[in-house]
Amino acid sequence: MVECAVARGDMTIGVPRDRLPGKRNGRARAVLDWVDTGADSLLETLARTYFRQAGISVQAQVYLESVGYVDLLLDGWLVMELDGRHHAEWKQVQKDHRRNNESVRQGYTALRYYYADVVHRPDVMVARVLQVLARRR
Repeated sequence: MVECAVARGDMTIGVPRDRLPGKRNGRARAVLDWVDTGADSLLETLARTYFRQAGISVQAQVYLESVGYVDLLLDGWLVMELDGRHHAEWKQVQKDHRRNNESVRQGYTALRYYYADVVHRPDVMVARVLQVLARRR
């Protein structure tokens, strides 16, 4: 909620920080360090947080020529697309495949995960992403 409010310009990150003084609020203030206004959806925010907690370098909403904006770029070469329900429509599937193909043509690797992966099985998703990243590290 804080990330959304900051991204929309409804408040600055200083507002919740100022309201969390003292030693007992240290953990709550630490959560504010994870706020990043680059995400386009809650799904991206969740995935970005899981990947960063796993020590992966994450950039949100990166623009790739002839591809457009990708949800996340991990370690500078792994494109991560997080798909909701609308990606099941045939026209969107075709568009997504063309984007994947173009990103691979440019030297990136592209992975797609879905709502259930991010929300219900994030540990499996992160473990698989780490396996892919380990091949190039």
